[in-house]
Amino acid sequence: MSRVCQVTGKRPVTGNNVSHAKNRTRRRFLPNLHRHRFWVESEKRFVSLRVSSKGMRIIDKKGIERVLDDIRARGDGI
Repeated sequence: MSRVCQVTGKRPVTGNNVSHAKNRTRRRFLPNLHRHRFWVESEKRFVSLRVSSKGMRIIDKKGIERVLDDIRARGDGI
């Protein structure tokens, strides 16, 4: 399963670990993802999404119905 937020599209990015001596080694910055179940009143069922913390805040603001409409309009399956 890919590490991508289903709401925001956040995905891992790459960068460097930098030691005190300024040695650089490659690393990945991973998004803060969680599997979360949301109750969808119009469908009378739970929908499970893999969302980041930012995605949860967007759902709190817009509502799960509107966010699901946006995801489906993008063509992503749920």
